Amino acid sequence: MKQIFLVEDDMTIAKNLTRLLSAEGFAVVHAPTQQEAFDMLGKQKFDLGLVDISLPDGNGFTVCTEIKEVQDIPVIFLTASGDEASVVTGLNMGGDDYITKPFRPRELAARIRTALRRSERVSAVYEAGGLYVDTAAGIVKKDGREIPLSALEYRLLLMFVSNPKAILTRDRLLGELWDAAGEFVTNNTLTVYIKRLREKMEEDPSNPEMILTVHGTGYRLGDRYASK
Repeated sequence: MKQIFLVEDDMTIAKNLTRLLSAEGFAVVHAPTQQEAFDMLGKQKFDLGLVDISLPDGNGFTVCTEIKEVQDIPVIFLTASGDEASVVTGLNMGGDDYITKPFRPRELAARIRTALRRSERVSAVYEAGGLYVDTAAGIVKKDGREIPLSALEYRLLLMFVSNPKAILTRDRLLGELWDAAGEFVTNNTLTVYIKRLREKMEEDPSNPEMILTVHGTGYRLGDRYASK
């Protein structure tokens, strides 16, 4: 589970963000001030910082600098200010992204996942149960046979191999596809892409063994393909 370091002085916003991100499969640790953020950075490892620019005892730019020096993880700024100067300052201070309040929950979740993907330092190859995915080369093979996938089909498959032990909710998958396509993706669209991916990857698409449905929740990789 990815650890999100939330630095936000507004307790209502922090509570709502914690609830939202927890539902998206993230663990959230909250610091309401600059000093508390500094203290926590030396005690716990995080995967991404979500930092408000306005803090009661400092500012998010300073926190971003400290995060980058101590843990070198991606930072997304949260701010009520949409002026160009703040955007430029935040990015120049090492920020990886910038989102203005009020923000759309699904958009924020998608941006977090995009920043995490960019920062991941993991093996570029996933191999299990006859499934082979080379993320550096963009190659997908099943039992030695290369499988041609569209961009969104490939993105969908990467979600599963990046989270081989997890149940992926439909909302989480929708957020990923929306981010990849640059436009809103509906539930029906997700159903269509799951069907297409099964038709290309499964020996018997009507009785799938790779991409399994978890009724009422979402989907997961079959045990054979989740064991590395």
